[in-house]
Amino acid sequence: MTALLRPGTDEDADGFIRLIGDCWSEYPGCILDVDGELPELRALATYFREAGGALWAAERGGRVVGMAAARPLGHDAAHEICKVYVDKAERGTGLAHALMAAAEAHARDAGAERLVLWTDTRFEAAHRFYEKRGFVRQGSIRILDDISNSLEFRYAKPLTGLAVEALDAAAAASAERRLTDLLVACVADGASLTYLAPLSPAAAQGYWKQVSSQVALGKCVLLAAWLDGEMVGTVQLLLDMPENAPMRAEVAKLMVAPQARGRGVGRALMRRVEQTARGIGRRVLVLDTRAGTPAASLYASLGWTELGTIPGFELGPDRQPADVVFFWKALG
Repeated sequence: MTALLRPGTDEDADGFIRLIGDCWSEYPGCILDVDGELPELRALATYFREAGGALWAAERGGRVVGMAAARPLGHDAAHEICKVYVDKAERGTGLAHALMAAAEAHARDAGAERLVLWTDTRFEAAHRFYEKRGFVRQGSIRILDDISNSLEFRYAKPLTGLAVEALDAAAAASAERRLTDLLVACVADGASLTYLAPLSPAAAQGYWKQVSSQVALGKCVLLAAWLDGEMVGTVQLLLDMPENAPMRAEVAKLMVAPQARGRGVGRALMRRVEQTARGIGRRVLVLDTRAGTPAASLYASLGWTELGTIPGFELGPDRQPADVVFFWKALG
């Protein structure tokens, strides 16, 4: 039986304080000083209501075992997700996802276009959870002048519609888990992405760690696409060209989650990667893909010129030789 999810009330104060205290006690140096630093916990529902937000509690057997909140930030059509905690015994049951889904739905209904949250740098399990839900690191670390000497990461993601954004080194590293799942799924679906199925998650994650390093070195621009809050696509612009070809770049590893295809994600990624290349002075782009694929049709429809086909240049999903077609495009 799943825990009961309901609106939080001020009467839940003792339960919220116990839950947060238990979660913080799992990390050395995290000290909960309610009256000195977090007096709003005494009437948390009122606190979030007055801020224009909402609060949820998860209850099992009359005991608070989870919580989450959301509030508008008052700028950039953004909402902040706050106070996400789940009892240790309830982790892995889907309760944390249910709480986040409620908070995200509330923010979406309130007109939010973007979500942000702050999480202590020590809360590594929470980082993995947020990254699984499509959040990426953004901006610098926040220093709190509190008794716990807290440092916090900022996470964010687009919430509504289709959005494409460039990831800096920190964001790229934080996206590795989600991008790993994406690469494994696309290879399993037969995409022309260097690898053959079955691709192990460890090998896929190793690849994305290399990409993160290339982003940090300025040798690669990594773009990610979100659809209604879920990261569903990516593409790269490879910049490490020979000395005599500073005007050139290569487009690589365009991929869209199988369940998100046919909704304009690939087209949006390609338009953005071209715009990015143009903005940094790259005027000639090249790419390649397996012949006869939907990707080849997409590139042709976007004005890319087919340069030629090399027969048997790679192995297809059946491990038989497959033809590869090369494209190029000049950017005005």
